[in-house]
Amino acid sequence: MYNRSYNFSAGPATMPVPVLEEIRDEILNYRGAGMGVMEMSHRSKVYQQIIDEAEQDLRDLMGIPDNYRVLFIQGGATLQFAMIPMNLMKNGKAVYVETGAWSKKAISEAKKYGEVIVAASSKDKNYSYIPDCSDLDIPEDADYVYICENETIHGTTWNKLPDTKGKILVSDQSSMFLSKPCNVADYGLIYAGVQKNVGPAGMVVVIIREDLIREDLDPKTPVYMSYKTHNDAGSMYNTPNCWAIYVCGKVFKYLKNLGGLEKMQEINEDKAKVMYDFLDQSAMFKGTVEKESRSLMNIPFVTGDAELDAKVVAYTKAAGFENLKGHKSVGGLRASTYNAMPKEGVEALVDCLKKFEEENK
Repeated sequence: MYNRSYNFSAGPATMPVPVLEEIRDEILNYRGAGMGVMEMSHRSKVYQQIIDEAEQDLRDLMGIPDNYRVLFIQGGATLQFAMIPMNLMKNGKAVYVETGAWSKKAISEAKKYGEVIVAASSKDKNYSYIPDCSDLDIPEDADYVYICENETIHGTTWNKLPDTKGKILVSDQSSMFLSKPCNVADYGLIYAGVQKNVGPAGMVVVIIREDLIREDLDPKTPVYMSYKTHNDAGSMYNTPNCWAIYVCGKVFKYLKNLGGLEKMQEINEDKAKVMYDFLDQSAMFKGTVEKESRSLMNIPFVTGDAELDAKVVAYTKAAGFENLKGHKSVGGLRASTYNAMPKEGVEALVDCLKKFEEENK
């Protein structure tokens, strides 16, 4: 109907068509307001209802406890690499687990603000697995334990959270946010850049336990980098990313109507199985991640030959499959099968790869 490609981009990524259709219908005149959301004041009653509904729908979806605050902050996930240690490093010490490119970047940034202890790493095998974190060496005075719960580039995910020994758990959920149920009370802070699984680029959702919102920050901390600033202003200290909040709100409602996160997990497991079953039986292609650490959202795979990988990328693109080239640190190909990617898209990709394999024996 719309002549859309199957978009396997790691982000910004594919969006649910029903959501896009709703946005299209409201873009010139939002529900009789006489203007679109991109044009209206964030101080208007109409927009206040949009942001309030978005927060409530997210709370409903995730079962967020009352003692957690939901913040919509500009800057994306990368800004959080600095914002987290600036706000949470009370003793100047934190524990990080290194499982890929994004946790590595977070570690590098956090070192500017205090002592960073890398308690476990999977660097030895190019981040192809999640290390055992059942007995981490966590100092008594550590402020928090940080993980990237799904590594977008390397395609690994945590299926069991680390034993933090009572310390606050901080999680970057950017590329698996709302892909399955989440017990928010297990964490002190969850954050997610929205451009992978929820909405357009340029914003992060932060879910933070209220006792972690501090006033006693370093006086040199920029006012915008304080969680208290955003909490006190209802995510409107300055003009927020109105458009992203509006679109994310649409996606939250879409997920609720679909049946919630339990249903979304069922769908995601079903379609990822299509891809992994193919990789496990293929003579040409193989996944790069150990089975117990495989992501449902990002599936990297290779042929073992860089020239052949490039040929596959060109072949799939010509067939209407977009953004399958793997990240340079892994090579090969990567299929990001986020919530909005339909199972038919994964099945069509597998058929295409089977055809390529048959033609290039």
